[in-house]
Amino acid sequence: MIKKNKSKKKPMGTSKSKASSRSRTKPGVGLQNTVARSAARSSALQYIPWHTIPLEELNPLLQRQFVVGQDIMVARVLLKKGCIIPEHSHHNEQLTYILDGALKFWIDGKEIVVHAGEVLCIPANMPHKAEAMEDTVDLDIFTPPRADWINKSDQYLRGEE
Repeated sequence: MIKKNKSKKKPMGTSKSKASSRSRTKPGVGLQNTVARSAARSSALQYIPWHTIPLEELNPLLQRQFVVGQDIMVARVLLKKGCIIPEHSHHNEQLTYILDGALKFWIDGKEIVVHAGEVLCIPANMPHKAEAMEDTVDLDIFTPPRADWINKSDQYLRGEE
């Protein structure tokens, strides 16, 4: 005979333990610390909900958030339809995963449209350009982390020369 566990289970994420309350950052409180921890390339365990990271507006059609680990970086990028990411290259390997929408890439002499649920792997030092075919949300993963994004010297995304 199997005994039923009569203890009530709380849905995931509802626990109010000291550990979980310490790991959460309230919106608008301590955001600079969260970003500073990310930018410091910490090797410590991090739990950072996207809603705690301010959206950085790079230009009227482009916003982003990112989290930095020791050897990897993940960015949530929001592009409005028509947003152009000018041709550029970097020493970082890049994975782009489209969560919603579609991006057209010009890369290695080809045009590639990447739709929601699809991934594009861009090798280090490969020039590429992109255009949002519709409002798009993507996750970009870089290794190593993008120093130009961390120190905000990425003028090609900000419409600056």
